[in-house]
Amino acid sequence: MESPNPPHSIPDPSTQPSFPAKFAHQLKHNLIFRSKWAELNGAIGDLGTYIPIVVALTLARDLNLGTTLIFTGVYNIITGTIYGVPMPVQPMKTIAATALDNPDFGVPEIMAAGILTGGTLIILGVTGLMQLVYKLIPLSVVRGVQLAQGLSFALTAVKYIKKVQNLPKSKAMGERHWLGLDGLVLAIVCLCFIVIVNGAGVDVSEGGVEDEEESPSRKNSKKRWRRIMASLPSAFMIFVLGVILAFIRMPKVVHEIKFGPSPIEVVKISRHAWKDGFIKGAIPQLPLSILNSVIAVCKLSSDLFPEKDFSPSSISITVGMMNVVGSWFGAIPSCHGAGGLAGQYKFGGRSGGCVALLGSAKLVLGLALGTSLVTILNQFPVGVLGVLLLFAGIELAMCARDMNTKEESFVMLICTAVSLVGSSAALGFVVGMGAYALLWLRKLGCNEKPNSIINLEA
Repeated sequence: MESPNPPHSIPDPSTQPSFPAKFAHQLKHNLIFRSKWAELNGAIGDLGTYIPIVVALTLARDLNLGTTLIFTGVYNIITGTIYGVPMPVQPMKTIAATALDNPDFGVPEIMAAGILTGGTLIILGVTGLMQLVYKLIPLSVVRGVQLAQGLSFALTAVKYIKKVQNLPKSKAMGERHWLGLDGLVLAIVCLCFIVIVNGAGVDVSEGGVEDEEESPSRKNSKKRWRRIMASLPSAFMIFVLGVILAFIRMPKVVHEIKFGPSPIEVVKISRHAWKDGFIKGAIPQLPLSILNSVIAVCKLSSDLFPEKDFSPSSISITVGMMNVVGSWFGAIPSCHGAGGLAGQYKFGGRSGGCVALLGSAKLVLGLALGTSLVTILNQFPVGVLGVLLLFAGIELAMCARDMNTKEESFVMLICTAVSLVGSSAALGFVVGMGAYALLWLRKLGCNEKPNSIINLEA
C-alpha cells in the first residue's frame, strides 16, 4: 500500500546559487549606485570635517598625507562593500585635537593612541560587550550626543565662514573679508545654492501636495523643475569650484606638486609614546568612539536605512581593525562618524558605492600625488569647507527631532548642554545617564510604572 503522503523532494544542489555567485550578487547590490549624480554628490558630504583635520595634522605634526589617503581610501572601499550604505571614514577628532594642542604629541603618540583605541574596540566587539552597551543606553542619551556633535559641527562651520582660519594651529586670524576668492560673499552664495538645490533635506523629486486646480502644463513645468534640481550635484559642484579657486589663489602651487606616492614606513613607537598615547589620546577618545562612532552611527544607520541590519559589534570591529592595521604605517587614526553619515546622506548618498567612489579617489590621489597634495588643500577656500560642514552638522542635529515626551527631551538637552559646554561627549553622556536614572527613580517613588530602558533596536 502506497503512503498517502508523497516523499519530500530533495532540492537539486545544482540549482542552488554557489557561494561565489551569492557573494557577487551581494557585492553588486551594496555598491550599485541608486542615482549617479546623487551618489557622486553624497561622496563629498563629509569632506567638511575630513579636509581641515587632515591638512592641520599634515602641516603641524608632519602627518604622512599620502599614506593617510591610501589607507583611508581602502577603508572607504571596504566599508562601502560590507555595509552597502555611505558609511563614512573620518579622523578621530579627540586624538587630532590633542595632537594640535600639544607640541610634544607627535606622530608616534598619535599612532599609539589609534592602535590602543582600535584594539579596545575590537575586544568590545568580539566579546559582545558593545552589543550590550547598545541595548542598554537610552535613546534620549544617544540623541543628546548626536545633537551636541551636530551643533558642534555647525558652530565650527560658522567660525570657518566668518573668520580667517589658520588650520595648522586651529586658530582664527580675524574677520573674513566680504569679497575675494575666499570671502563671505562666496560662502553665502554657496550656502544659498545648496539650500535651493537640496532644501531642508527632503528629496526634491518627491515634490509636495499638488494643487488640483493647476493646469497640466504648469504641473509638468513644476515636475521638470524638480527633476532638474534633483539632478544637480550641489556639493560636488561646490567642491570642484573650491579646487579651481585653490589654483587661482596660488598659481605657483602647480610647481610644488610631485608625482608618485609617499614612502610608506612602519612608525617607530617608543615606550614613552605608548604611555602618552594611551593617557592623552586613547582614554579621552574611547568614550567618543563608543558613543558617536559605534552607538550613534548604528542607530542613525538604522533610522536612515531601516531595511538594513547593522550590528554594533560589527561596526566596532571594523573601526578597530582600521586603526590596528593602518596606524602602524602612519595613517591617521580613523573611525566612522554619525556626522559624516548624516552629511553624505544629506547630499544624496544612499549606497556603499558612494563611499567606495570617494575611497577610489583618495587611493588614486594618494598614489599619484602623495603628500604634495597638501599644498593644494592648504589653498582650498576655508569658507566653502565651512558651508559643507554646516549642512553635515545640521543634518546630524535634526536626528533629535524624534524625542516625543518631555522626559526624553529633558534628558537629551541636559546631555547636549553638558557636552557642548564641557567640550566632552563622555561628560555629557555621564550626566545624561544620571538624569535618566533620577527620572526613573522619581517615577518609581511616585508609584508610577517606570519606563524600561529604551532599547535602541526598537
